[in-house]
Amino acid sequence: METTSRCSSNDHLVVIGNGMASHRLIEALVKQPTRPQRITVIGAEPSPAYNRILLSPLLAGEMQQEALTLRDTQWYAEQGVTLILGEKVEMLDRARQTLTTDSGRSLDYDHLVIATGSRPALPDVPGIELEGVHGFRNLQDAESLEAIAQRGGDAVVIGGGLLGLEAAEGLRKRGSDINVSVLQRSERLMNRQLDTTAAHLLKDTLTQRGLQIITGAHLARLESNAQGRVAKLHLADGRQLNASSVIVAAGITPNAELGRQADLRTDRAIVVDEWLTTSDPAISALGECCQFDGTTYGLVEPIWRQVEVLAATLCGTHTQGYADAPSATKLKISGVALYAFGPTEASAEHEVLNYHDIERGDYRRLLLRDGQIEGAVLYGDTSQGPWYFEQALAGTDLNAYRQALLFGGADVEVLREASQHSPDSSELSSKHSSHTTSEAA
Repeated sequence: METTSRCSSNDHLVVIGNGMASHRLIEALVKQPTRPQRITVIGAEPSPAYNRILLSPLLAGEMQQEALTLRDTQWYAEQGVTLILGEKVEMLDRARQTLTTDSGRSLDYDHLVIATGSRPALPDVPGIELEGVHGFRNLQDAESLEAIAQRGGDAVVIGGGLLGLEAAEGLRKRGSDINVSVLQRSERLMNRQLDTTAAHLLKDTLTQRGLQIITGAHLARLESNAQGRVAKLHLADGRQLNASSVIVAAGITPNAELGRQADLRTDRAIVVDEWLTTSDPAISALGECCQFDGTTYGLVEPIWRQVEVLAATLCGTHTQGYADAPSATKLKISGVALYAFGPTEASAEHEVLNYHDIERGDYRRLLLRDGQIEGAVLYGDTSQGPWYFEQALAGTDLNAYRQALLFGGADVEVLREASQHSPDSSELSSKHSSHTTSEAA
């Protein structure tokens, strides 16, 4: 299938956004001999692209800001890429193929890529716009949270997912006189990745470190003090929490306003096809601001695959379009390693295998259907996670080795090799099953 998104070497390609997705696209384009020779990147932040994933260790004081920078401004110049920082694009004129920034700058384009990312999703409750309410998405937010930690007081983090927990731990580590609470609407932390047992283990670990974890917490409103700053949170069940600062980390909202302003097809985000092309063939969208087949994005793995497709499409070297694919989540929250993929809840058709070493703090749970792995949750020792995911993607029938599965690929491979040389592989499997089950206990 041919697509009209192809750029010629003489075209002017403009990329709106200088985040991780935009930067990875530029890295991919400059390696291509058929790249557009004129490339302009416009970023609203004053700094060149940086690794947002490392904002949490930056907040915790575990690294310096310079370590987050992906490339400095000199690199862009050396690649023949014009980099414009500290300007936000406010208007697109599709008919004239021009854009205008908040500084009044006007640029024309032959092809445009919108990679404007996302912003924190704010709860729709009274008081959410009060002074003292912050997000945690960029360097400026990290600086604000560092000041909060050093000032001390009562900080409340709204959101018990990865970003919220990292923000809470960063505040706790950075401040010596700060009380940090985490509000999670669900009954368990990281409910999209973890099952009940793993979530309880994580909650216990974080509580022991000094965080207050409140699950099943439905925020009703925020109350201000006489100066108009946030001072208290009210929950739907009547509970109240003192809060000198509130950090919102409860999901993201795609920055799709430019698409709506330009009358592109939008839903929750800017709608794209498998080539990352919008309803205007001269405009593509990428990353957290785009929506494909009803799905929006917040993890890097699918966005990196989008980058590969878009870079090849723009340079005329594409072979196939983007398609959603299963992905595993490898996470690390302040020394706690997690790995998960597939469903978090077992259905009636699933066989559930569990392993829990209380002393070492290791937990594994596998969901099998007809001998094939469909889901896994690993807490603590996650070394076998990639092997489980590989078997799941391949649809490997592991029924004959199911009792060894909780101990990973090495044990399974031993059984496989033994079965090839044994006249009675079922007996070997039975003996190994008995041995490994007693170890699990």
